[in-house]
Amino acid sequence: SFSLVTSAALADGRLSAAREIVVDRPPATVWKLLGEFNALDVWLPPVQASMFSGDATKPGAIRVLDLGNRATVTEELIAYSGAERSYSYKFLESPLPVKNYVATLQVREAAGGKSLIHWRSTFDAAGAPDEKAREAILGIYDVGLKKAAEIFGR
Repeated sequence: SFSLVTSAALADGRLSAAREIVVDRPPATVWKLLGEFNALDVWLPPVQASMFSGDATKPGAIRVLDLGNRATVTEELIAYSGAERSYSYKFLESPLPVKNYVATLQVREAAGGKSLIHWRSTFDAAGAPDEKAREAILGIYDVGLKKAAEIFGR
């Protein structure tokens, strides 16, 4: 299995995953939804509800995502930039086969007034082969970005 050596301060895990998509709305509009730390239940289909504590733009904020069937994911905000339209978070608890998971979601300007949504992470596999761990994470990114494309248009 192949791993990237990175100097990024937030990168703990050996494995990485990334997906991006261009949607037909300006970044400021897309960020109003995607930049809201407590809004994953609106645009990430597996998430049925999102409970939240702290300040949604300050590191240390916690969100608890309800995936149904009594499964939850607890995540902590570790960096936020409205100017960069970016935030980073880590898993505190998750049923997914990963550990040391740190992710960044960013909305950047794309040609023609559109937005590029970029979602990336580093992590280690936990209780599953590396490829299965990566597939689990990419599967989430794919359904979330597909939903974002439905909301904002391609």
